Amino acid sequence: MSQDAQKVPYTTNNAGIPVESDEHSLTVSPDGPILLQDHYLIEKMAQFNRERVPERVVHAKGAGAYGVFQVTNDVSQFTKADLFQPGRRTEMLARFSTVAGEQGSPDTWRDPRGFALKFYTEHGNYDMVGNNTPVFFVRDPIKFQDFIRSQKRRLDNGLRDHDMQWDFWTLSPESAHQVTILMGDRGIPKNYRTMDGFSSHTYLWVNAGGERFWVKYHFKTDQGNAFLTQEEADRIAGEDPDYHRRDLFDAIAGGQAPTWTMHVQVMPFDDAPDYRFNPFDLTKVWPHADYPLIEVGRMTLDKNPEDYFIHIEQAAFEPSNLVPGIGPSPDKMLLGRLFSYPDTHRYRIGANYAQLPPNRSRSLVSSYAKDGAMRFDAAAVARPYAPNSYGGPAADTARFGEPAGWASSGEMVREAYTLRSQDDDWGQPGTMVREVFDDAARERLVSNVAGHLKDGVSAPVLARALQYWRNVDKAVGDRIASAVSGG
Repeated sequence: MSQDAQKVPYTTNNAGIPVESDEHSLTVSPDGPILLQDHYLIEKMAQFNRERVPERVVHAKGAGAYGVFQVTNDVSQFTKADLFQPGRRTEMLARFSTVAGEQGSPDTWRDPRGFALKFYTEHGNYDMVGNNTPVFFVRDPIKFQDFIRSQKRRLDNGLRDHDMQWDFWTLSPESAHQVTILMGDRGIPKNYRTMDGFSSHTYLWVNAGGERFWVKYHFKTDQGNAFLTQEEADRIAGEDPDYHRRDLFDAIAGGQAPTWTMHVQVMPFDDAPDYRFNPFDLTKVWPHADYPLIEVGRMTLDKNPEDYFIHIEQAAFEPSNLVPGIGPSPDKMLLGRLFSYPDTHRYRIGANYAQLPPNRSRSLVSSYAKDGAMRFDAAAVARPYAPNSYGGPAADTARFGEPAGWASSGEMVREAYTLRSQDDDWGQPGTMVREVFDDAARERLVSNVAGHLKDGVSAPVLARALQYWRNVDKAVGDRIASAVSGG
């Protein structure tokens, strides 16, 4: 064997044992039969049969990359979180996705986009699980499953159905703000690099002195916002269903690392009880005139995954990953997601998903967790229980009470938020249509909505949909009605 040939590694099985052939099964004779003792053949077939894990129920189709977050402004007066301290540089992972489509769906369907980030901090992983919109369709997690099912496929024919979508939306007026964004220009970003990202939820920040603040995150693309028209998106869907995934990978591979500048809106803790609408309502934004953007730092994505399945498909983002200095708010949707996300990861990729490469903490893990399928990290404890008298990690009692950071009052109830003076569902989307959209954007909104409503929406749902848009803005609603009727 030549010296060059010796440098080529042998094919091995999954135990590292060299295999005898890449091409031929073990048989009694050249014509067969195949023998059950060909363990490598059995291993290859069995591995192939199990290559897929269940796809995400939502956000199934996506793309992602590794990068860094660099702090550019001092916000230590608002939070003691290590990753946001002056000069900090933190490695991170990002995943972008569509919401309703399956793994094989086109990237350019009209749909919100997920904007999920994992920061590998000195105090463990911090995850920010958001979207490319600052609001969402519902404000209570008990409606989330119903909303997603209305956007997915029908039970009888397996097809997506506009009538189901509008049926749910028109029976859920809190959806108006997000639907206005979805049917507008931002409904189909040109690519992942040219869309903004938002925490959407409100979070709690705590500084070193124990002062508390409410914050919302904004990641503004440094590439400039750009979007696709419905016609462009439909054409691309047929030509290249992986258009957005390909664009992100090729840009990074070509040395054009995309960047986003992170800002926060900061609300003093005591402003929340008397603010004119509920600041924890996921269907509402905070006006920038009340709480202007404050720059925090810059996110750069500059490293493609060497294996998409390992690093992106198995990536597990969860808003329950909150590091010291950051906590949740009373946002009902956020509180529901604190349970939902880690629970779905345990089902989809296993009880020990946190040990997989994209999910591993870069800091020391001193957990009392043990055993379970596919566990390969031993618990770094003397005995797997606490308290014990043999040594081992102890809780950080200084953090006691910090993650919640706020107290509730009264009896447990099942009801909507207490209404405030501006807690209606139509005001903010109406303001967006009249004051944020220009004439051309309003025209595209009318065209997008009318085109959507013409496709299989039943008469009762159509009537509600037209009233829905008249509630947002009567002039726009009348124009949509006229466009639908062909007037």
